[in-house]
Amino acid sequence: MGFLDQFKRTVGAGLPDDWKIIESELQLQAAIDESFEKPVVLFKHSVTCGISASAKYRLEQGWDFTTEELSFYYLDLLSFRSISNKIAEDLGVTHQSPQIILVKNGQAVYDTSHHMISIGTLRGQL
Repeated sequence: MGFLDQFKRTVGAGLPDDWKIIESELQLQAAIDESFEKPVVLFKHSVTCGISASAKYRLEQGWDFTTEELSFYYLDLLSFRSISNKIAEDLGVTHQSPQIILVKNGQAVYDTSHHMISIGTLRGQL
């Protein structure tokens, strides 16, 4: 195991196994490309924000999606602010934190933030 593998395990510690971490613009583009095959959810999380921590907790605790239903991508927007900005620009959504964005066929079809983030609201949009 290389140094980068150790870092990714630390960054992703505690996340559900099927959540993917975005750390580069190439990974963001791969996620958007994947949305042509199945729905993709981007979760922009601020690791220093209590509201964001609460939203993340709600998602983790209720997580019952399969990888066949959707792909879920996690972004630490404080560490990767330029990628967060690129998401807003490329998908035409206003930046918020925390925020989930549902992407289908390369387009943002739904986004919500703060206390509206939940498994129920996400499932309702699929």
